[in-house]
Amino acid sequence: MWRAIASNALTFLILLFLCVGAVVTWGKGQYTAAGPLSEPTCLRIERGSNFRALSVQLAEQNIISYPSLFRMGAEYTDRSQDLKFGHFLLPSGISMEEITAMVTSGGADTCGSEIVYRIGITRDRVQVREVDPANGRYVEQFSFELDTEPPQDFQELKLRDGVRHRIAFAEGITSFRVVEAIRNIDILTGDINEIPSEGSLAPDSFDIAPGGDRSGLLMRMQFEQAERIAKAWEQRDKDVPLATQDELLIMASIIEKETGVAGERGLVSSVFANRLLEGMPLQTDPTVIYGITQGKAPLGRGLRQSELRKDTPWNSYTNKGLPKTAIANPSMASLLAAGQPETSDYIFFVADGEGGHAFATNLNDHNKNVAKWREIEAQRKASGD
Repeated sequence: MWRAIASNALTFLILLFLCVGAVVTWGKGQYTAAGPLSEPTCLRIERGSNFRALSVQLAEQNIISYPSLFRMGAEYTDRSQDLKFGHFLLPSGISMEEITAMVTSGGADTCGSEIVYRIGITRDRVQVREVDPANGRYVEQFSFELDTEPPQDFQELKLRDGVRHRIAFAEGITSFRVVEAIRNIDILTGDINEIPSEGSLAPDSFDIAPGGDRSGLLMRMQFEQAERIAKAWEQRDKDVPLATQDELLIMASIIEKETGVAGERGLVSSVFANRLLEGMPLQTDPTVIYGITQGKAPLGRGLRQSELRKDTPWNSYTNKGLPKTAIANPSMASLLAAGQPETSDYIFFVADGEGGHAFATNLNDHNKNVAKWREIEAQRKASGD
């Protein structure tokens, strides 16, 4: 009798182990299998949430089918305490295993709303964008000028958890304009005691956050620009007529202000390098303009002959060589162009009327190019363009 009981118990235990094994196998399969999400979506996890609340949220949105299994998977992989808040772009068919990995590691704020402060040469704009889950690309929702009254929706949005904030500076912006703009962004805090030296700030995009320090942002920009200058200096052509990193920075700032055409930077650099080698004045208008405005505002008109003749430390008509300081904050592309000019015999250039420049090796050809440009200017003026 006892033998029969033991045999039945053993049989029961074997069946139990088999059932448990089958359940575990099934559970693992469900945890790693494609989920029911039919199209990409943006998942928002609030600050203070936990895996229990998240599992309910995912089930209600038909992203997972088994909330308990989702929580058990997080516990089993020791990730239940690592939940991040923010916005996460979930692709269609994402598994519970993939969701767990995504919401407990990096990648937060890969979707949802983004506020971009676009700081330009003459104007500043705030752009509110949101990721389209279907393609993962940001789509503008609305925008407004930084110095105007913002829409009511913006006041609540800018302090909401999970919203990404970014500030993007235009290439060629001056340090005065950078500081002026940063002071007008009210989610940032702290005073700025002095304007950083011209050219020392990297014109790029930087993540910021409500309560972020203005001086800290400037330090990040300075650190990035210092690294770029050092890199461009290290990669320069050894025969380039620039003696120091400061001279490379000054040259890059002039190149930045002279052309907005990426493919022209090397040629513009070659013109200035050739002029330096021949002992000719650079004769570039942006330096004269900087001597007038100090980078505080656009000139807003053409240069007068009296201004071209007035001597300042930045007037490259009355002085040979490079001006006293940089005249703007140049991009990495202009820094590299300053140190690696293209090989050419050009010593002149003038606008060609199509957004670029016409280059010349002698004064006669240059005068012809200037005449063409004057004709284009006259035609535009006559037509009101």
